Amino acid sequence: MAGNSGGPWGGGGSSGGGGNRGNNGDGRKPPEGDGPQIPEIDELMKKGQEQLRVLMGGRGGSGRGGNGSGSGGGGPAFTKGTVAVAIVAAAILWGVASFYTVKPEEQSVELFLGEFSAVGNPGLNFAPWPVVTAEVIPVTREQTEDMGGARGSDDGLMLTGDENVVDIDYQVVWNINDPAKFLFNLRDPRQTIRAVSESAMREIIAQSELAPILNRDRGIIADRLQELIQSTMDSYDSGVNIIRVNFDKADPPQDVIASFRDVQAAAQERDRLQNVADAYANRVLAEARGEAAQVLEEAEAYRAQQINSAMGEASRFSAVLEEYSKAPEVTRKRLYLERMEQVLGDVDKIILDENSTGQGQGVVPYLPLNELRRNQAEESN
Repeated sequence: MAGNSGGPWGGGGSSGGGGNRGNNGDGRKPPEGDGPQIPEIDELMKKGQEQLRVLMGGRGGSGRGGNGSGSGGGGPAFTKGTVAVAIVAAAILWGVASFYTVKPEEQSVELFLGEFSAVGNPGLNFAPWPVVTAEVIPVTREQTEDMGGARGSDDGLMLTGDENVVDIDYQVVWNINDPAKFLFNLRDPRQTIRAVSESAMREIIAQSELAPILNRDRGIIADRLQELIQSTMDSYDSGVNIIRVNFDKADPPQDVIASFRDVQAAAQERDRLQNVADAYANRVLAEARGEAAQVLEEAEAYRAQQINSAMGEASRFSAVLEEYSKAPEVTRKRLYLERMEQVLGDVDKIILDENSTGQGQGVVPYLPLNELRRNQAEESN
C-alpha cells in the first residue's frame, strides 16, 4: 500500500520503474531533509489542467496512475495565452453586441431587462448586452395601407346615406412619431390602422349621398377621413402619425356599373334640358321686366307731360282772363278764331263766305293734283 501513495491525487505509479516519482528505485521514501519535491508539483499542475479540460468539455487522460508525463490527448492545453485570447474575443463579441448604429431616418428603443429605458438618437449608441437591448424602428419612412377593393375583394363595398352601394378604393399613408408608444401600446399596429381606417370610412360614407361621393366631395371625404383616423389612433396612444389619405376610386359595383352609367347619362340630359329651360325663362323674364320698365317710364313721362300741359293751360287762361277784363270784345273774337283754327285746321274743306246779296260767289273747278298724289302715297304704304 505504501507504493500507491504517490501524491495527493492518489496517483500510484504503473509497473514501470520510473512511474513513481515520489519514491526511490527500491520503493522507499526519500530521506527527510532532501530538496523540494518539484516533480510532484509538476504532476499536480498537469492533473489540474486535465480536470479543467474535463470540465470545459474536453477528454481526460488515458489513466490516472500511469506515467506522469502521459496527460492524455483530446484538445489543446489551456495556457495563459489561450485564456487571454478567449477573454479578448469575448470582450470583442460583447462590444459588437452592445454597440449599434441608428440611421438618420430611424430611432431606437432601449429596454432594460425587458422594460422601456430610453430612446436612442441617430448615430452610434451603446446598450450593454444582455442587460440592455435595443430595437431600431424607422420613424420617418412613409408606410402605406391599401384599403378597399384594390386587391379584388369586396372590402370596398359600402352603403351610402341614400341607400346606394359604392365601391371605394383608397390608401392610408402613415409613419411613426413615438417609437416607444408604437412598440408597447399596440399589439399589431398595421392591423389596427387598417381596422380603424375601414371603420372611419364606412362611417363617413354612411353619412353621405352617392352623387357627391362620385363627383365633387372626394377631397372633403379624404380630409375628414384623415382627421377621424388620427383622432382614433391618438385615443389609443399609438404613436402613429397619419400623413395623408389618397382617395383613388369611387365607382358603383361592377355588376351594375353599366346600368348606373345609363342612369347618369339620363340625369345629365335632364340637367341639360333644365338648364336650357332656365336660360329661356331668364331671357323671357328679362324681356318682360324691360318692357314693364319701359311702360312705366312712358307712363311717368305722360303724367309729367299732362301736368305740365295743365299748368301751362292754367297760366294761359289766367293771362287771357286778365286781357279779357281789359278788352272783352276783342278778346272774345280772338278766342273764337283760335278755337275755330284748332277745330278746322285739319279738316279738308273749303268754306265760301256769302256776299251781301246772299248768293254764293262763283268758283272755278280745278283738278286737285296734290290730293291725288297724297292718296297714291297712302295706298302705296
